[in-house]
Amino acid sequence: MKAVIYTEYGGPESLRLVDMPKPTPLDNEVRISVHAVSINDWDYALLYGDLFNRLMSGLFKPKRHIVGSDVAGIVEAAGSCVTKFKVGDAVYGDLSGRWGGFAEYVCAPEDALALKPERMTFAEAAAIPQAGMLAVQGLIDVGNLQPNQKLLLNGAGGGVGTFAIQIARSLGVDDITVVDKAAKLDRLKSMGASHGIDYTKEDFTMKGETYDLILDAKTNRPVSHYVRALRPGGMYATVGGDLSRLLKMFLSMPWVNRNRHGKKIRIVALKPNKDLAYMNALFESGKLKCVIDEHRYSMEDIPEAMRYFGTADHQGKVVISVRE
Repeated sequence: MKAVIYTEYGGPESLRLVDMPKPTPLDNEVRISVHAVSINDWDYALLYGDLFNRLMSGLFKPKRHIVGSDVAGIVEAAGSCVTKFKVGDAVYGDLSGRWGGFAEYVCAPEDALALKPERMTFAEAAAIPQAGMLAVQGLIDVGNLQPNQKLLLNGAGGGVGTFAIQIARSLGVDDITVVDKAAKLDRLKSMGASHGIDYTKEDFTMKGETYDLILDAKTNRPVSHYVRALRPGGMYATVGGDLSRLLKMFLSMPWVNRNRHGKKIRIVALKPNKDLAYMNALFESGKLKCVIDEHRYSMEDIPEAMRYFGTADHQGKVVISVRE
């Protein structure tokens, strides 16, 4: 099979296309013929090997050579203990922690997968898992978002934000502010956002506006600035960003969460694939559309796709077509 691998840390330039043997599924696994895979922040960070990822993936060299977690494809083989799927089923899911999606075939535990709705394309399915789960879990499980509340999405133009707008609207939330580059704001408003802020010109934490829930995909400001932008009883929830800021956020939580105004900060711990059924239901009801960036990539283009992802100019998800 063809696969895109890296054996040294160093960013997209470390990626190369090679031939490898097909993986063999274990008893509780299926082998997926991959049709599409999307890029997440974690995939990108793994290539550079910051301290956190080196501790997970190998201090000096990566132990796992194929990244890519959000896959969609067809079950080609099934282990002897698999009961949920059969050969020929169209499936999708998040393989973070084991990865392997930048390849023509990948093995996955059956519990990491869901059936793909018939009307959903493989590209749409590959766009959902990680970003969709972070949006659901940030808004609902952690944020407890209610219909009459005021929501702000920081870094709204990527996968998490584009899903979060639609999920919030489905919950009856009308007051949604999105923060991103100016080029992304019109599209986000067309999806249901009511206000847009160009972060290159304005800092939303300095405007005097306050919010019931801030869902942050960037974590690019001091903790105190986020707290200032919360209403009494408000919640700030981050789903990702710079590791040093996330660490500061974690260390600040006990102090911040004791404030007399009832403001809370949380770091959303991803529960992979937990809410795929919820996303399927939204999709099939017509309340959810997968926003996929207009730039199209094949396996040979993965280094270029990763470089583009690193610019943060993409709108929605960057998806790789492994098979047409």
